Amino acid sequence: MLFRDLSFSLVRGRLMHLTGANGAGKTSLLRTLLGLTTPSAGQVNWCGTPIAKQRETYHRAVFWSGHAAQLKDDLTAAENLCVASALAGDAIGPKAAQRVLDEIGLSGQRSLPARLLSAGQRRRAALARLALSRERPLWILDEPFNAVDAAASGWLQRQLGDHVDRGGMVVLTSHCTPTAVSALRDVVTVAL
Repeated sequence: MLFRDLSFSLVRGRLMHLTGANGAGKTSLLRTLLGLTTPSAGQVNWCGTPIAKQRETYHRAVFWSGHAAQLKDDLTAAENLCVASALAGDAIGPKAAQRVLDEIGLSGQRSLPARLLSAGQRRRAALARLALSRERPLWILDEPFNAVDAAASGWLQRQLGDHVDRGGMVVLTSHCTPTAVSALRDVVTVAL
């Protein structure tokens, strides 16, 4: 058993930072929050209603990014961004993909197949979807600061800060407290 008597609420304009060692249950908790895993007791609610009763509505409100880059190796960074956005119901065109990839520092790599990108570039390409998910009120991010350099970390920190400032909510995990998270306002840190 990973959790017992776990109860919390996340309100608009807040970021919940889940910390803990490998195997502490951070990703399992995120999977439960997403509705991918059913808790053995209790429930996850969205706006006061169990997510099981409103899956489609809930999933339209959530942006999810796992710890893996979630890229197709044969597609370019721009193509990956367009496909992922379309699958999430947020279809974009090539120009929007190029703009976001330029913003995150991948202007020189946006036409390369993902298999040729470094680990940090792959992570940037995956995180680029955040810039296209501003209308989704809840962001759930598993280890978003892994494999990113200082520039990408700064970009990510700005995205998180802007989202929270707009009244969005963020739940993210990390093994430790990255400086980038501790510098944000309205952060609640929970150790598992």
